[in-house]
Amino acid sequence: MKKNKLFLVLVLLVLSACVTNDYWKLKIEIPRKIEVDLEQYDNIVITPFLVTEEAEGFDLNKEIVKYFVAELTRKAKTTISTMDTGVAENDLFESSDYWKSLEPDSEGKLFITGSAQYSTEIRKALIKKEKKRYEDPFPNPAKLEQRKFYTLNLDLYLIDAKTGTPVYQREFKETKAYTNPNQTGYYAFFDLILQVKDKLFRSVLGEKRLEERYLIIREKE
Repeated sequence: MKKNKLFLVLVLLVLSACVTNDYWKLKIEIPRKIEVDLEQYDNIVITPFLVTEEAEGFDLNKEIVKYFVAELTRKAKTTISTMDTGVAENDLFESSDYWKSLEPDSEGKLFITGSAQYSTEIRKALIKKEKKRYEDPFPNPAKLEQRKFYTLNLDLYLIDAKTGTPVYQREFKETKAYTNPNQTGYYAFFDLILQVKDKLFRSVLGEKRLEERYLIIREKE
C-alpha cells in the first residue's frame, strides 16, 4: 500500500509542473486487508452445499465443490480436502456443537460450507439501440427483445473446526444476462462463480483488485 501511495505522490509532482487541462487515466492494483488468514489452517475441508434450488439438468453442489477444490488447491498454501457432513438444514451452519462433533479436538482445520440457489428466467424489455455516426438520421424504434438471466445465490460459511463457530460469513448474489437464448446453465455458472471467487479471494487471500483512477492535470498559474 505504501508503494502505491509513493507512486501517486511522484505522479502528482510531475503533473503539477505541466501546463495543460488534460487528465491521465491510471490503472492501479489495490490490495485488500485479509479478513481470514487461510495459512493458519493446516487443512481446509470443503463440504457439500445445501442446495435449495438449481437449474434443470445441472448438479449445482457437485460443480461448486469441484470449483473451490481446484481454485484453492491452486492458490492456498495448505491441504485441501472434502468431507460429507450431511448438513440438511440452514440452522446447522450456526450450530457450534454440530461442527465440533465432526472433528473432536481438531486444530488447524477449517470447514468451507453453506447453502446455494441457482435459477434462470427469461425477461423481455424494449431495447433502443444507440445510433452510430453517419447512420440514418431518422430515429430507430425500440424493439422488444428478450434476455436470459442466470442468478447464483451463495450463502458461504468458513467455520473453525475447533470452536465450531464461523470466522467468515457472506451472502453472494450474482446475476448475469445473456442475449443468446440457447445459453446453457453450465457455462453461465462459471461466469457467476468466478465473480464469487474474485470477491472471496480478496477477503481470504488478499488478492489485489485492479481499479481505474483519474488524475486531473491543472494548468500552471
